[in-house]
Amino acid sequence: MADMYCDPRLRELSGASVLVTGGGGLVGSRIVAQLAACGATPIVLDRFDAYPHPVRDLFQVDRHSAQVVLGDVRERATVKWLTGRADYVIHAAAYADVAACTSRPDTAFAANVHGTQTVLDAVVASPVKRLVFVSSASVYGDGVEDSTPTEGGAARFTEEQPLTPISVYANTKVWGEHQVRLMLGGSGTEYSIVRYFSVYGDPQIPKPGSHSWMVPWLALSAHTGRPMRLNGGGHQVRDMVHVEDIAHATVLALVADQAAGQILNVGTGIPTSIRRIAELIAAHYPGAAFVETPMPVGDPRGGCADTRRATDLLGWCPAITLTEGIDRYVRWLNTTPDAVPDWFTTAASAA
Repeated sequence: MADMYCDPRLRELSGASVLVTGGGGLVGSRIVAQLAACGATPIVLDRFDAYPHPVRDLFQVDRHSAQVVLGDVRERATVKWLTGRADYVIHAAAYADVAACTSRPDTAFAANVHGTQTVLDAVVASPVKRLVFVSSASVYGDGVEDSTPTEGGAARFTEEQPLTPISVYANTKVWGEHQVRLMLGGSGTEYSIVRYFSVYGDPQIPKPGSHSWMVPWLALSAHTGRPMRLNGGGHQVRDMVHVEDIAHATVLALVADQAAGQILNVGTGIPTSIRRIAELIAAHYPGAAFVETPMPVGDPRGGCADTRRATDLLGWCPAITLTEGIDRYVRWLNTTPDAVPDWFTTAASAA
């Protein structure tokens, strides 16, 4: 899969050392695989504690990395040592679960604020050419009154509009964006900021107690014979972008000249309701049932990306449609016996 994204624009990464914080996660591991396919030397820094499932093998991190360091982005000595050896940095490490950040703002602050500051301090004192900071569409919240609507009435978010975060997680990402700009603007290190919309794709597995990552939650429910939960009736809108496309845009942001100092939406520009996502999954599971549940705290109504800037500055557009991506995910579930984590089936039995 990674080879399809190694286009000629990435040739300058051949032989370059790229530190990927959070490189052991779903997105980070796909970034690492694509970097390796282009001849770069990926170095991973990750705690490997974000999932209750053995994802290090699942995500094949060791296969594609030149070096894997078990550590925390708050460890100054470790981060300083790694950035001193890096030509580029992709800072993807974060406490990235909306529900968990809401219940544990102290942990969110430690990982997303303290950790980001530690990385920035090290980068400023290093020979790193460019840092790409991974942000989130959650910074838009529910948007503003003058957000440009789509034909269906969903908000379309542009990079210039005011940010209105409605969750602790989103607030940490707003802070991170501002801090990257303040510390690296005018320094010897360039930066780009990428705002991910709703990431999905195998081998994505949800976390206990989370309401994020709709495709695996809904697909695992249907796969194990449980009803698919539609929080808030499933009327929220999401811009679903496949993890391979997300990774490709992120790697391009490392080297695209016009992306320096820019904030870029990474999405498809297509609004899809959660109910529609469930319907696409249900088509693979005859007899699949839905159940409506209350809207979780901090869950935005959502919208979709204005993708013109990513297209213009990166020459990027998503290659995998939602239907194709869901087909791939279901196929992966059906062919991977260990894909369903123990906690998921245990919770189903208890219910």
